[in-house]
Amino acid sequence: MRGVKGIQRLLVSWAIGLMAGVLGGLIGVGGGVLMVPLMVELMKVRQHHAHGTSLVAIVFTGLSGAVAYALQGSVDWLAAVFLASSAVLTAKWGARWTTRLSEWQLKRAFGAFLLFVAAMLLIKSSLPTVAFTMTGRVLVLLLTGGLTGFLAGMMGVGGGLLMVPAMVLLAGEPQHTAQGTSLVVMVPTAFAGAWEHWRLKHVEVPLLPGLGAGVLVGASLGAHIAHALPEPSLRFLFAMFVAFMGWRFLRARPTSELSQTIQR
Repeated sequence: MRGVKGIQRLLVSWAIGLMAGVLGGLIGVGGGVLMVPLMVELMKVRQHHAHGTSLVAIVFTGLSGAVAYALQGSVDWLAAVFLASSAVLTAKWGARWTTRLSEWQLKRAFGAFLLFVAAMLLIKSSLPTVAFTMTGRVLVLLLTGGLTGFLAGMMGVGGGLLMVPAMVLLAGEPQHTAQGTSLVVMVPTAFAGAWEHWRLKHVEVPLLPGLGAGVLVGASLGAHIAHALPEPSLRFLFAMFVAFMGWRFLRARPTSELSQTIQR
């Protein structure tokens, strides 16, 4: 009976990883926005453990997707260096903060920000061109990387929801290049956050083989589908996903335990 349950968990974790990988490769995100809630709901993984386990899997999402985008020439390696240099530093801080903060208030603020970002992406062609000096562009990338790393470590996501719009709207990157660069940056960022979660014992090791195998296949498949789409269509698809996630984050509510504490 235990063997049957073990196979079922392996298949479910593989399916979760596959879906997250396709999403990651298609729009340049880590897939944690799918993996975390699915692990919690379907596999009854504790919230903090779902975040840590998701970050380990996102390392594989980034690797697989980044290779596929790089083969198409859709990676800005210099931008990736600046983003990763600050993201790696803040990812471990975000992971530590999971033990100190409730998430619902941060999720609401993040949700409102994502809705704003989605609107900006949809009207990008009507916006005036932002012309940064080289120094200004580097500062934008460093700040974006720092914020991305913190949120990635805290919420168990890859950070593409922030990196891709920042590169498109502020750094002038094409959509495909922004997504490929985002996947490259996710590798060291997710690794830094995952390592901290590992130290905190927030990683469900038995789920990693299934999740890892799923995301490796899915991310490569998603990246190939992305390159078959024209840039405006891909940007629209990304904006719709960002808007959907913003709406979900905006609806975050306190847990029952937190609600009782507030009422007291």
